[in-house]
This record gives sequence, C-alpha cells and structure tokens, in this order.
Amino acid sequence: MQLFVTIVAIALCGGIGGLAGWALVTSLGLSGVVAAIIAASAGMAIATALWVGLTSVLRTLGMLR
Repeated sequence: MQLFVTIVAIALCGGIGGLAGWALVTSLGLSGVVAAIIAASAGMAIATALWVGLTSVLRTLGMLR
C-alpha cells in the first residue's frame, strides 16, 4: 500500500510542477526550445520542493516511516 501511495504522490507532485512550469512560460510569453528548458527546470524544482514538503509533513504526522 505504501508503494501505491508513493507512486500517487510522485505523480501528483510531478503534475503540479509541470503545470506550474507551463504556466510560468505561458505568462512570460515564451516559446520554443528556451521555453521548454525553462518550463522543465522550473517544473522539476517545484515538483521536488512539493515532494520534500509533502514527505516532511507526512513524517511529522506519523503517516510515513
């Protein structure tokens, strides 16, 4: 069960990060290769921050080991 929860959490954080990266590039009006690099970099940074925050909260609440 914990593996399933981990996979869902990774997908959730990755999806939110991807959408945030896309929104950033769209709001800046960028396109092309530069936009893809910026969106991917920002998306990965946001997804990583969400993952760290989510696991920290769940460990503090005692829901994860």
